[in-house]
Amino acid sequence: MDTTQITGLILAGGRGSRMGHVDKGLQQFRGAPMVLHVIMRLSPQVGTLMINANQNIGPYEGFGLPVWPDQLGGFEGPLAGLQTGLAHCETDYLVTAPCDSPFLPTDLVARLREALLAQDADVAVAVTGEGATRQPHPVFCLLKAALLPHLSAYLQDGGRKVDAWYRSLKVAEVHFADEAEFRNINTLEELRRFETN
Repeated sequence: MDTTQITGLILAGGRGSRMGHVDKGLQQFRGAPMVLHVIMRLSPQVGTLMINANQNIGPYEGFGLPVWPDQLGGFEGPLAGLQTGLAHCETDYLVTAPCDSPFLPTDLVARLREALLAQDADVAVAVTGEGATRQPHPVFCLLKAALLPHLSAYLQDGGRKVDAWYRSLKVAEVHFADEAEFRNINTLEELRRFETN
């Protein structure tokens, strides 16, 4: 599997409620909208890239990428964005990252791909920490595009939790040493704090 077989999806479909209902991806961070940092980090790792957004479609389209709103109405969470990404994915694999993760690893896709293939898994997910500090990062994942019908059925039955859906799949966990790479910026206070460090 080379990178041309992988489509990247940036999840920007949330309400931004913890940030005062602003669109997180469009917030300025170190001189550029936060989503642009994610685009610049993820783009070299994939064949094509698209954005899932449910508001401010025009500004997101301004980055020159296809923008798709959720097929399910009502801000139903990351799985609804994932379903939309899979529906528009023209490659065998889809990798996702949230729009508020400007530090994501530059080897994210390579390492997820390696584990997915080695373990013949449905999905590969990033994990940091160990023991009591172990933290899965379920929206940093690489999955087979063929999972679309399975996910659609789960959503149709009312399922919304990412980890609950993963329990029905074969998951490869990939340990990353640097927790800071998966830091997502949820509040305006965090936005200001990480602006300088």
